[in-house]
Amino acid sequence: MNDIPKRGHRTSTVDRQILTLAVPALGALVAEPLFVLVDSAVVGRLGTDELAGLSLASTVLLTIVGLCVFLAYATTAAVARRTGSGDRAGALQLGVDGLWLAAGLGVLLAAATWAMAPWAVELLGARGEVATQAITYLRWSAPGLPGMLLVLAATGALRGMLDTRTPLVVAASGAVANAALNVTLVYGVGMGIAGSGFGTALTQLAMGATLVIVVVRGARAAGASLSPALGGILGNARAGLPLFIRTLSLRVAILLTVWVATGLGTVTLAGHQVVNAVWGLVAFALDALAIAAQALVGHALGAGDVAQARSLLRRTLQWGVGAGAVLGLLVGLGSGVLALAFSESGDVRHAVTVGLLVAAVTMPLAGWVFVLDGVLIGAGDGTFLAWAGLVTLAAYVPFALAVRAWAPPGAAGLAWLWAAFAGVFMMARAVTTGLRARGDRWAVSGA
Repeated sequence: MNDIPKRGHRTSTVDRQILTLAVPALGALVAEPLFVLVDSAVVGRLGTDELAGLSLASTVLLTIVGLCVFLAYATTAAVARRTGSGDRAGALQLGVDGLWLAAGLGVLLAAATWAMAPWAVELLGARGEVATQAITYLRWSAPGLPGMLLVLAATGALRGMLDTRTPLVVAASGAVANAALNVTLVYGVGMGIAGSGFGTALTQLAMGATLVIVVVRGARAAGASLSPALGGILGNARAGLPLFIRTLSLRVAILLTVWVATGLGTVTLAGHQVVNAVWGLVAFALDALAIAAQALVGHALGAGDVAQARSLLRRTLQWGVGAGAVLGLLVGLGSGVLALAFSESGDVRHAVTVGLLVAAVTMPLAGWVFVLDGVLIGAGDGTFLAWAGLVTLAAYVPFALAVRAWAPPGAAGLAWLWAAFAGVFMMARAVTTGLRARGDRWAVSGA
């Protein structure tokens, strides 16, 4: 009988730890999909070609940024472990090295994106006016890439220090500024889709600069060096390589999904843009729990407390599945209303409604997947995640190709496509990570 209050107290303490990190992280994470949603709503009023072009361009842009998410994830895990072991200066030094890596990669990728925009759009199968709109958006948004990558690296360092509030404030301010800039530049100045891309670029550069200042101040206070250290930068790159491979497999799956949607016609592609934007918003909301798990598990293993790491695994999984069920219900019930907000076309609205209903059913599964990803990243189990990513991609490809070959255009095709992506692909991820979490090889303690 005396154990019951103690167990209840431990659960309550873990819940508070999770929520203390997850709630601010939620606000910061949803900023990026909110950027896409705002862009979709603003550009969608320009016409179907513009919305379809935005779908392709934002997919390319988010793929580039997504492949660099190791700047956040690897940094969070490493900084959390170092902080858990009591080495604050060393933790912040890792954060500074990550900033230098992000800045260099950002400049190179911005130049490459501008130069290769036509090739990237053509590779996704776009032609005519849709391709023109996609290239325009990509080139105007490319200058924001250094800012986007600096946001990733700085946010990763702050999360590792268990600070999710500062990224929240910066992200919320950025979301408001982005909305105002987009409306002003697209309609007030008359730039069209170019204004949407340029507004987002300006916002991301400002956000990156703000977060860099915060990390640099903390590093100075702790006595960490601000100079670029080749060894530290290369160490960050090596630590991030498995997560890069893991993310590459995810982005290939997403690009494959867009390629299939493109082949099923403009209505399907435009509808996919809206469904994917809503899915991204929900995914990042669920990922807030994964961020909490990532930081807390890293701290626990850094301090040598494997039992606490396992307790966090169990509890965050319960939160993930429950949150997925609630969000799925909300998306399903609101699918018709959401469709009205993003297009004037009746065909596109119907496709969006059907696609959202399919996606809503799979959201509890998504909650399970995202939390497990966060736990394993926090544990530094990147090599396994890299191999698992390749396996799950191989499982998804035949289903995606079958949809491209046999699904009808319009709403039915979008429903089959999302059944393949949110159903088959996510189930493959759930099985691989779930089996890993049942064992002991991921729970390695020490900084």
